[in-house]
Amino acid sequence: MINSPIEEIRNRLDIVDLVREYVKLEKAGVNYRALCPFHSEKTPSFFVNPVRQRWHCFGSCSEGGDIFSFVMKIEGVEFADALRILAAKTGVELKKQDPKIRSERQRVYEICEWANRFYEDKIKSRSDVTDYLKKRGIGQDEIKLWRIGYAPDSWDDLIIFLRDKGYSGEEVMQAGLAGRREGSSKHFNRFRGRIIFPIFDFSSQPIGFGGRLFEEDGKKRDEAKYLNTPNTILYNKSKVLYGLDKAKIDIRKNDFCILTEGYTDVIMSHKAGLTNTVSTSGTALTEDQLAVIKRYSDNLVTAFDMDEAGGSATDKGVDMAITQGFNVKVASLLPGLDPADMILKNPEDWIRSVKESISIMDFRFERAFSDKDPSDPEDRKKIASELLPKIAIIFNDIERGSWVQKLAHRLGVREEDVLSEMGKIKKDEPYRSHSPVPKITRSREELIEERLLMIFSTHSELLKEFTEEELLSEKGQRIIKALKSNETKGEEKEVIDFLIMKMEVEEIDIDIEEDFNQCWNELRSVVLKKKLKEISNKIREAEAKRDDLKIEELTKEFNVITQSLSNR
Repeated sequence: MINSPIEEIRNRLDIVDLVREYVKLEKAGVNYRALCPFHSEKTPSFFVNPVRQRWHCFGSCSEGGDIFSFVMKIEGVEFADALRILAAKTGVELKKQDPKIRSERQRVYEICEWANRFYEDKIKSRSDVTDYLKKRGIGQDEIKLWRIGYAPDSWDDLIIFLRDKGYSGEEVMQAGLAGRREGSSKHFNRFRGRIIFPIFDFSSQPIGFGGRLFEEDGKKRDEAKYLNTPNTILYNKSKVLYGLDKAKIDIRKNDFCILTEGYTDVIMSHKAGLTNTVSTSGTALTEDQLAVIKRYSDNLVTAFDMDEAGGSATDKGVDMAITQGFNVKVASLLPGLDPADMILKNPEDWIRSVKESISIMDFRFERAFSDKDPSDPEDRKKIASELLPKIAIIFNDIERGSWVQKLAHRLGVREEDVLSEMGKIKKDEPYRSHSPVPKITRSREELIEERLLMIFSTHSELLKEFTEEELLSEKGQRIIKALKSNETKGEEKEVIDFLIMKMEVEEIDIDIEEDFNQCWNELRSVVLKKKLKEISNKIREAEAKRDDLKIEELTKEFNVITQSLSNR
């Protein structure tokens, strides 16, 4: 009988389906595997078990758990927020909480949702706004799908609306929707006279907003054209990708992500059928954003303005993607047009541009050679200085070598000379997707005991005759007790699930009984030798105290263990 929303969520949601929303999974025996989303690695060590509804990384981060811990880790939230996210995903209704005890994060979520509804309601009465959007190719279907709204040119209407819902001006400010002048206690609307584009989290919940200035009746305003929510407890512009909640499945399905620079680029690209498009929302591409994209695909098609040579923020973002192992391509834009403009003019031009996108290095070669003469020594030097730093950061050794070969050929010089010049480039490795995870060092004894427990967890017949559990650690003894009683719950169940999963993952084709005997003999030897060392130390202490009775007692114990070791 299901008696809690937690159990109901567990029964409704399969862990494989959940993890697939964030990570590319492939079948591996009874499990599914992927590159771990929580640390940088080249070989998949992240496994999901559909039978036990558990996930675990057998790599350096060693993270693991159930659907709740996965959401907490990947979304960076507390349990209450993970529960809310999964409840919304499964349709499980959570009991209403007293507003006074709801978490700060939960209240900010609620404020953003109510604000989005407020903006959506206001756009309905503004035909001039919807007419403007229609001219940009954004019709009623897109307005509804992307929950686009309008913030009236008012100083406090949203604040009054939210106050009536039970939220203070200070809370509205914490959600990034209000400001307050220095020295004043009065709050004002952050967004005024703007078309509002809500920014969503993975679960399509609004967590921030972008506002485009709408100049009513031609009235000019001395304000920034675009205004975004500042960083809040929910929204961090360096981590969020606009449109990812709608694009993530198709990014994985198509195995590439189209990366643009603005909200309308994403909306129009989705309208044109390229639903694997996201944008950086006007920020430079960041490590965190790349780490998110990498969960779904290693292939990236950029639709940035790439006209400037090295040094621009765009160029640096692309470099960062290359160093993290992405296959980067460039979709060429028509002169003076961004993707949204191209689609409005002719959607086929944009679709063709993406389809015919070229590798970033081909693009950079074309750019470097376009206005220079490779036979001229000075131009040759300029070409090399532009391209060598870009070749040097390429992740794959073979690919890097092929570009060295191509550059040498086009410049008419020896490969050795190109390599020599590239060797002079300072390699400060500025772009790393994750800080190195410290390797957890475990003793030989711990490793052997774990292997034994893995065998016991999957081969109960070997456990029946086992009577020397006192030689195991306290944790090992608890696991043996749980396995023998067949009553596994709590921490013991989690450990046993992990042991079974690891046994399945390793898929070692060996004689299990022989493996058991070898492991047990080695562990027994290690444990008993350690005991002998401890007894030797105690004998020395007893000798120092001239305690003959204790010496005799310890010597007998020493001899028994020594005899036991020699009999194995």
